[in-house]
Amino acid sequence: PWPGRDEEVQGIFARKGLPLRSFLTCSMTRHAMARAASATALFLLFAPLAAAFVAHFPSASRIHLQSGSGIRSKVSVSSPGRGRVPPMRMSTAERPVSSGPAGEGGDLISATDEWVKLARKAETIKKETHIKDLLEDEDRSRAMQLEMDNAVVDFSRQRITTDALQDLLKLAEKADVQGKIKKMLKGDKINTSEDRSVLHTALRAPRTESTVVDGVDVVAQVWEVLDQIKAFSDMVRSGEHVGATGKKIKNFISVGIGGSYLGPAFMHEVLRFERDAMEKSEGYNLRFLSNVDPTDSIIATQGLDPEETMVIVVSKTFTTAETMLNARTVRAWLWEAMGEDPEVVMRHMIACSSNLEAVSAFGIDKANTFGFWDWVGGRYSVCSAVGVVPLALQYGFETVESFLKGCRNVDEHFATAPLEKNIPVMMGLMGVWNNNFLGYHSRVINPYSMNLAKFASHIQQVDMESNGKRVSIDGVEVDFELGEVNFGEPGTNGQHSFFQLLHQGQVVPCDFIGFCENPNPVCLGSETISNHDELMANFFAQPDALSFGRTLDEVLAMGEDASIAPHKVFSGNRPSNVFLMDRLDAFTAGQLLALYEHRTAVQGFVWGINSFDQFGVELGKVLGVNCRNKITECRTGECSIEDAFNPSTSALLDRYLDKTYGCSF
Repeated sequence: PWPGRDEEVQGIFARKGLPLRSFLTCSMTRHAMARAASATALFLLFAPLAAAFVAHFPSASRIHLQSGSGIRSKVSVSSPGRGRVPPMRMSTAERPVSSGPAGEGGDLISATDEWVKLARKAETIKKETHIKDLLEDEDRSRAMQLEMDNAVVDFSRQRITTDALQDLLKLAEKADVQGKIKKMLKGDKINTSEDRSVLHTALRAPRTESTVVDGVDVVAQVWEVLDQIKAFSDMVRSGEHVGATGKKIKNFISVGIGGSYLGPAFMHEVLRFERDAMEKSEGYNLRFLSNVDPTDSIIATQGLDPEETMVIVVSKTFTTAETMLNARTVRAWLWEAMGEDPEVVMRHMIACSSNLEAVSAFGIDKANTFGFWDWVGGRYSVCSAVGVVPLALQYGFETVESFLKGCRNVDEHFATAPLEKNIPVMMGLMGVWNNNFLGYHSRVINPYSMNLAKFASHIQQVDMESNGKRVSIDGVEVDFELGEVNFGEPGTNGQHSFFQLLHQGQVVPCDFIGFCENPNPVCLGSETISNHDELMANFFAQPDALSFGRTLDEVLAMGEDASIAPHKVFSGNRPSNVFLMDRLDAFTAGQLLALYEHRTAVQGFVWGINSFDQFGVELGKVLGVNCRNKITECRTGECSIEDAFNPSTSALLDRYLDKTYGCSF
């Protein structure tokens, strides 16, 4: 309707803080756009009169204009006694932009020029760019391979051009990613909702470093606990600390849930079949008890001699419902075998907790309690006593110390490398690019090592519990997608599970993790290549298959029947990162863990959210207590549940109670 004046009219809307949907919607006909133009002219004509009316009668009607909130430019009208009109969601191209520092004063990163420019560039890339063409550029491919000790990470199969990558780095600068990294590492209280520092990096800092928080050197505190763990684990492994009946302790059950389980379990799987660790763990047995399902306690204790078993109860507050029920269950198992003597608990149960009074009340010796701090989030706690205690008991403290050094190696890289050479920063930026600009809201970890069988599960918690949020760090509801669905399975198992979808279904960005050496190589006399070679052949092939695909013409050229050929077409153009490391051991497992921990932090820093609280887990817990109380009431006497819950839950709970007896029989 206004040839050549699109930008001018958009500017008018932006300055007024108004949504541009009526002007910019692509599906509008010329006639509809003309009506929109007329409406715009009328608005501009009567806006001064409306403003004068509001000024003269402020209580009669209030117009709320909030700019700088990105796609959701908040325009709401309220009158006395009436609620606000909900904000309209706009496309990226419609959003007003902010030139100020992102995250200040409630501004969202999506309101910045850098974000809007990237969004427009992404639209062009989605229409015109294929990864197979990007990979033809040798300079780009070399530039997007980043190296660090023992590893190379290849980002060249990402669906991003060189100039878009530069704009993505500018977005990181706008979000002050480097500044936020420095604040985290020095102990600033960046977890603002809980007024806490975020210092899982201090858990693996060298003894010579110092990080002071509230007047306390937390690194010194960490090493005090590490020294305590080393001394105790040495006592147990040497036979100096024995069970209540005098038998040597050979079995360990770590009781915890969430981060108290997933992180240590991931590392246990890494070390179980790593040669040095295998030798050090010979004769010992480590198991985990996390689920409150009674079957899990049977699995954890099955075949073990209670007289040779030590239980590690992991709970910072010593009040976690599932963990404490499991702890009481295993204590009863110990008592059943050795009697309810206080010495049984004193010799066979230890704790990782900061609640010494509750630990002592449970019967555990305070001297056998290993502390950690509120600046350690559960999902980041594997480097604390949570992981170090069970792993040191099973594999010896020196093995765990190598793991901590691997984490520290990446921490130092994260702190010092420039953005464009910083591997976890680039991992995080590619996550933002895929999630927010290309629209890929899931991602998969494909480790080509069975030793990493539990790695994806751990990173699933690290990432989804951290970045599965809805508001910015200032409490402003964001207008873009936060967090991704993370999953994964070791190759080649995953290839026979969900790779059909990865190749021909929706696009899911992938991480492929492979190793030059295998801890347990097999070479059969009749084979020309090793089992590990076979594994790695798949590792190298899959990223290329996702990137290049196969066209219909290529399928037909192979002689395929025309009626079947469409089913064998692969579109390609599916992004992935490729990690190639020298070997998998305690050190490189620490490197991998820290890379992914920091990736999650970087994405949160760009988005301007708090990645270090987890209030999303609370509502279900509260409702769970309500259900538990009602079940208890019904088990112990007459009760009515009709009005206790919604009709659906009441009916289901009534059916459950009708068919079960609990402990009341």
